[in-house]
Amino acid sequence: MARVLIVGCGGRGQALARELAAAGHAVRGTTRDPARADAIAAAGAEPYVGDPDRIATLMEALAGVTVVAWLFGSATGAGAEELHAGRLRMLCEKLVDTPVRGLLYEAAGTLPADVREGGAAVVRAAAATWSIPVELLATPPDACDAWTRDAAAATARLLR
Repeated sequence: MARVLIVGCGGRGQALARELAAAGHAVRGTTRDPARADAIAAAGAEPYVGDPDRIATLMEALAGVTVVAWLFGSATGAGAEELHAGRLRMLCEKLVDTPVRGLLYEAAGTLPADVREGGAAVVRAAAATWSIPVELLATPPDACDAWTRDAAAATARLLR
């Protein structure tokens, strides 16, 4: 099976990790906070400490990864909007030189629609420029079961 990197492996990311691990995939989940590594491991994912605000800290996590799930539709705090703009653009540019062959982008969430739409545009541009297969996850995150099901299905489509 494939290895999936979940960038932003909080509550929803951990639910996705459990689903993907149950399907036989290797999963790696990122966190900025080393104290959250145990929760990620309990969800069936290999924890990786990295900061999406510093894309270079994620590069080693991409080793052996086929699909990246970028889950920041409801990110909070300073710089949350940048995760859908410059940081996402930089990640897409870096993916070209990795084994990654698919990108799942969380296009729904609590951030303003224009921020998420801007991120979707970045992802679409990456797909057009570098032929990176992408999936936009538009399921509202508050519909937890549907969100997890749809995220797993989108990942499966990227793995085909």
